Amino acid sequence: MMGSTKRDRRSYSAGEWGRNRVRVFADPKTGIFQIEWRENGRRLTRSLKHRDWARAKRQADEIAAGLAGPDLNGKAEAEPEPPTLGALFEIYGEEVTPSKTPQSRRRDRATMAMFLKCFGRDRRPETLSQRDWDRFIRERRAGRIGPRGKPVGNRMIECDLTLLMAVLNWAARSRDDQGRLLLDRNPLKGLRKPIEKNPTRVVLTEDEYRAMLGVSWQVDWRFHVALVLAHETGHRIGAIRNLRWEDIDFEGREVRWRAEHEKTGYEHVTPLTGDAVAALEEARRVNPGSGNDPVLPAPKQPSHCLGRYMALRWWYKAAKLAGLEPKRGRGWHSLRRKFASDLMDQPLKVLCELGGWKEPTTVLRCYQQANPGQLRKALDGRRRVRT
Repeated sequence: MMGSTKRDRRSYSAGEWGRNRVRVFADPKTGIFQIEWRENGRRLTRSLKHRDWARAKRQADEIAAGLAGPDLNGKAEAEPEPPTLGALFEIYGEEVTPSKTPQSRRRDRATMAMFLKCFGRDRRPETLSQRDWDRFIRERRAGRIGPRGKPVGNRMIECDLTLLMAVLNWAARSRDDQGRLLLDRNPLKGLRKPIEKNPTRVVLTEDEYRAMLGVSWQVDWRFHVALVLAHETGHRIGAIRNLRWEDIDFEGREVRWRAEHEKTGYEHVTPLTGDAVAALEEARRVNPGSGNDPVLPAPKQPSHCLGRYMALRWWYKAAKLAGLEPKRGRGWHSLRRKFASDLMDQPLKVLCELGGWKEPTTVLRCYQQANPGQLRKALDGRRRVRT
C-alpha cells in the first residue's frame, strides 16, 4: 500500500479511493495536523493534536492498513455543512456591508433579498451555475423580480451581478472559526455580465446650466447653493448634500470631502472657486451655523442634511421652470460630466484630484466627452508641413 505526499499543500494520502483512503494535512492557521477519511459517504475529520510530520504520515499508513482505527481512541468530528446562500448573505451583511456608505448598505440589502427570492434562501452557493445566471438576467430584465417589479436595463443587472460576484469571491477567501473556507471556490467565476452597449451619459451644456441657474432661487436657496457647488467642484450631489460648516475653510478657500459621503471612500480637500465661495457665503447668511451644522439643512428638520429625494425633485422643478425639454439621464450627475469635460485640457492627475476620482480610466470612459468645438480646435491646431 503506497502513500503520496503533496508537498505544496503539506498533505499526505494513504490507501485506495473508495476503500480505505485517509489523508493527513496541516491546519493552515495552527499547523496542527488533521486526519480525514470517509465513513458511510460522509467526510469526517479530527485533530491529531501534534505537529510531527513523520508521526502524522505513520498514523495515516496505520489507519489505511487497518492497524488502527480512524478515531485513534478519540471522537471523530463530522465536517459541518457548508453555509446556505441565505447564511452566506447574512455573514456578508454583518461583516462587510456595514463598512459601506448608507446608500450602498440599502442597495446591498435590497439586492441580496432579490437573489434569495430568485434562488432560494436554502440554496447551496456551490450549486449555482450558468443556468441560474442566465435565468436571473431574463427575470430581472423582464421585471418579474426586483424591488419595484419593473423591467430594467443591462446597467442595473450588471450592478446586481457585481454584488453577487463580490459575495462569492469574498466567501472563497474567508474562513470560519475552524479555519475552513466558507466556499471552496466561486462557482460563477468567469461568467460574463450584460453590458450596456450605448449607456446614457448626458453632459449638461453651458446654456442649460445658465438657464437652470437663472431660476434656481425660485426653487429654493438650498437648490441654488447645491447647483453652484456641483458645477464649480464637480462632486456628486450626495457629497454636497452632506457638507457641514466645519468642512468649509473660508479663509483658505477650501472644502473637505468626507470619506463616508464619497462613493469611492476617498477623503480629500479641494480648492473653491470665487463663485463657490460666494454661494457658500450666501448660504451662511441665510442659514447661520457653525461646527457640525449642515450647510444645506432639510427644510423640515434643520439638524439634518438635505435629503436625496428632495434634491432630485428640486432638479426636475428647476428644469421645468427653465423650459428645458425632458431628457433621460440629465440629472445632477450631468454636472459632474460637464466638469470633467470642461477641464479636458488639464492634466488627468489634476482633474482626478479636483473631482475626487480614484481611477483615471473612469474619467476617460464615463465622464469626459469632447464637443464639436474641441474637436475642431484640435484639428486647427495641428502642425502642418509646408509643401
